[in-house]
Amino acid sequence: MADYILAIDQGTTSTRAIVFDHSGSIVSSGQKEHEQIFPRAGWVEHDPEEIWVNTREVVGLALTRANLTHNDIAAVGITNQRETAVVWDRKTGKPVYNAIVWQDTRTQKIADDLAALGGGNDRYKERVGLPLATYFSGPKIRWILDNVEGAREAAERGDLAFGNTDSWVVWNMTGGVDGGVHVTDVTNASRTMLMNIDSLTWNEEIAGEMGIPMSMLPEIRSSSEVYGKGRPGGMVPGVPIAGILGDQQAATFGQACFEVGTAKNTYGTGNFMLLNTGTEPVHSKNGLLTTVCYKIGDAPQVYALEGAIAVTGSLVQWLRDNLGLIKDAPEIEKLAATVEDNGGAYFVPAFSGLFAPYWRGDARGVLAGLTRYVNKGHIARAALEATAFQTREVLDAMNADSGVDLTELKVDGGMVQNELLMQFQADILGVPVVRPKVAETTALGAAYAAGIAVGFWQGEQDVIDNWAEDKRWTPDMDEEHRARTYRNWKKAVTKTFDWVDEDVH
Repeated sequence: MADYILAIDQGTTSTRAIVFDHSGSIVSSGQKEHEQIFPRAGWVEHDPEEIWVNTREVVGLALTRANLTHNDIAAVGITNQRETAVVWDRKTGKPVYNAIVWQDTRTQKIADDLAALGGGNDRYKERVGLPLATYFSGPKIRWILDNVEGAREAAERGDLAFGNTDSWVVWNMTGGVDGGVHVTDVTNASRTMLMNIDSLTWNEEIAGEMGIPMSMLPEIRSSSEVYGKGRPGGMVPGVPIAGILGDQQAATFGQACFEVGTAKNTYGTGNFMLLNTGTEPVHSKNGLLTTVCYKIGDAPQVYALEGAIAVTGSLVQWLRDNLGLIKDAPEIEKLAATVEDNGGAYFVPAFSGLFAPYWRGDARGVLAGLTRYVNKGHIARAALEATAFQTREVLDAMNADSGVDLTELKVDGGMVQNELLMQFQADILGVPVVRPKVAETTALGAAYAAGIAVGFWQGEQDVIDNWAEDKRWTPDMDEEHRARTYRNWKKAVTKTFDWVDEDVH
């Protein structure tokens, strides 16, 4: 068997390809950012064709840098930004509209109209594990069909296909208009608001209420099986495409969270904490999502509770790109370190409303507690602290839902290199924070899923054996100080509510 696994990580801001060896170590990688398109306030789009071009390019980079060819690759795993909806024409292979990104809030009215049919935001929650929110893919498909000329007619004819970016990449990789495979995995399907959380099948009644023809939807498959092979003339011709996991589930898999009660938190564009709840779905009473964590081939699916936070790393990006407060992202730590604390300032980045545990589409960002004393160092610190505070809120909800207090938190993603943030995270949680040796756990999880499908790895035990701790931060804040700062944060959050009125679009 070939010696390596290739993972494609199609993320919110960039696409990466990473080659892993048998020990789960990174051999080489390629990465390319794609454009973030903001046509109006609250709208966020990506160009699916740019993403596909970048995917081919980064795969070429990763292979070339390691002096490898497709013959050296045993399988390809794919992980992706979830809930970002692509609708394309099966005959031409062209998207009918830009991908509508998970952060986009344009579908609020669609969500409100569905809620008004009865049951409010929890109308579908028992069946799909999710509240009605702009976050999920279903309402985005409806928006495209309602607003793109000719789209609904084409969909009714069976000409249009939908998928999150995993489906778009796999379809193109396996041939596109020339025999491309139209599939998704259970983890991505569980983020559409269209999949029955217990039977892992599409819910025709909900699709009907949203006005989505069933013919558009991909076939739901497990997270670890051979879906198809790389197209002739592509970068990986004949290589099995054998793993698909939504990015947060992939990170959970890469962090070896296979025991019930184990959890990880990924610090990326947003933050996502997942807690393994075993083979039975747990319905949250505290604003969390019930989601499929993974399903390996024919084995029973494993579920998770998830706390999704919309804006964490993208707040640092916003300070850089919109305000020019810093020149590059790592500079935020130096700037924050110029002050002792936040100076009384609290930054609640509700740019896309608030996700877990509030689910308030009417919220917008606030910078609260400002005085003449506050300088740019305090604002930088408040921005980093916002990530830690939001994580604490999710952890509190998780502890309440599961009835078990988490004893440590495994972390990964770009922001975990920020020492100041990680120490503050441990301080505000009151539990140790642990970073693994391979911080690219999202791509690694997808690699493991693909490798297990083709026998490159035997199963979960290989993942556990490969996992290794890199650094641990322990709490160093007294309880009184922790309670006071958290209380002020909670107060700041309330200032974001009810900002968007009905006549504001």
